[in-house]
Amino acid sequence: MAPTLRTIQPRVRTARWVQLSFAAAVGLTVAVLLVAGAGEHGTILALKATARVAFVPFWLAYAGAALASLFGPGLKPLPRHAREFGLSFAAIEVVHLALVAWLCLLGHPPGLKTFLVFGTAVLFVCLLTLFSIASLRARLGATGWWLLRVIGMNYVAYAFAIDFLRDPLAGGVGHAVLYWPFAALAIIGPGLRVAALVQGLARRANPSPAVVGTAAPPR
Repeated sequence: MAPTLRTIQPRVRTARWVQLSFAAAVGLTVAVLLVAGAGEHGTILALKATARVAFVPFWLAYAGAALASLFGPGLKPLPRHAREFGLSFAAIEVVHLALVAWLCLLGHPPGLKTFLVFGTAVLFVCLLTLFSIASLRARLGATGWWLLRVIGMNYVAYAFAIDFLRDPLAGGVGHAVLYWPFAALAIIGPGLRVAALVQGLARRANPSPAVVGTAAPPR
């Protein structure tokens, strides 16, 4: 059976998100390397820039449902577009990883600890991207997908937090601009998810009178 317009449109929309995110990351990388050079210094600057651009869609995918739950229906579009945000993040990460490879070719590879911590995060990004495909997600099952999302998304958030919270008081104004806003979001994100979880548990324990009134009478 040929796919209907209703099923094609979300695929086209998702593809556009991914393409635009990838193109933006490539454009940013080229601009940084043209200004700062393609050596170690320029590559490290490009790595920092792409990491921060990637963090924005990741954070929206990570905290969007919590924001909608805590602050009302006006933010409902955020969880509806969680997959697009997540895939946009993955597309930007491709450019970021290419820069890591280039840094290694220049003879300045990151340390082993960096590879272990952030390599694990990359593995989770790959798994989350792979199982975002509906047919593969169905094979994984609802429980498996839930576990992968919880563990994977929280680990990636942890990896970002390690980066953004490293030496928060070092450097001057430039360091503050590059690090502090992202460090704040890295702390706020998990807090929002915990607050939304507590709110959900409280609602289950104390349902509103309207919900109770709609329940079927006991027989």
